Amino acid sequence: MRFRAKILDVACLNHFTRVINTIAKLAKTCTLRLTPDKLYFILTDKVANGGVSMWCELSQGNFFDEFQMEGVAAEHNEIYLELTPENLSRALKTAQNAKTVKIKLTNKHCPCLTVAVELPSLASSSRIVTHDIPVAVIPRRLWNDFKEPSVPDFDVSIYLPVLKTMKSVVERMKNLSNSIVIEANLNGEMNLKIETDLVSVTTHFKDLGNPPWVSDGDSQNSTQDRDPETMAEARVDIKKLQQLLAGQQVNPTKALCNIVSKRIVHFILLHEDVYLQYFIPALA
Repeated sequence: MRFRAKILDVACLNHFTRVINTIAKLAKTCTLRLTPDKLYFILTDKVANGGVSMWCELSQGNFFDEFQMEGVAAEHNEIYLELTPENLSRALKTAQNAKTVKIKLTNKHCPCLTVAVELPSLASSSRIVTHDIPVAVIPRRLWNDFKEPSVPDFDVSIYLPVLKTMKSVVERMKNLSNSIVIEANLNGEMNLKIETDLVSVTTHFKDLGNPPWVSDGDSQNSTQDRDPETMAEARVDIKKLQQLLAGQQVNPTKALCNIVSKRIVHFILLHEDVYLQYFIPALA
């Protein structure tokens, strides 16, 4: 089992750093899945138990100048590692002006992702700063626990408003309540609502648009017979929503949300070479 990669391009390094910083805000620990073509950062807290889940997919060719890996076996050319993304984020903070960044899987008392940052120096030789990030290798028998989540059979799918605007609204609302109601319809309308014994506050968004999903078989058929005016809604933990909005550093070109009434809110954020899904379960 081997893995090594190298980043030379500063723009690619900065972009990769922003992605890792975003993931570090969303998950204390997560699974890094490596394949020959892609990297995946996966959080699989059981939604049924009130936990969020996350799936972030990157094409390695858009970030790395060199990328080599050998999985556990020829027929299973993948590697699954458990890590603390904050540790990787800290290591990359030292790489702001780096000439190169190398990442490889090593074994130093325990398995590690070793990040070697080559920094420019006035002397003829470069300075190299090395970070050893402990990881746990996930055995093959557990890989099925980390499959890509399926898009839920939603009641409403809607494009999100500008995330910075949504973030400022949610930050003000979180001082009033621990939960927030997200509701939307097929007319491109979305509301964020706080309702307590003392106060009721609603922010309205209009003309957001609804994504043109192509249904496979019966999937997503629940939207076809729905009255466009009818709102689908879910009450969620406001801190979990704020965490998603506050952590965003990749500036998605497309952001949308699928609502399964009273069950789950599913966010999809797209930015060229980054695909992030985030699931927040509804509160009872």
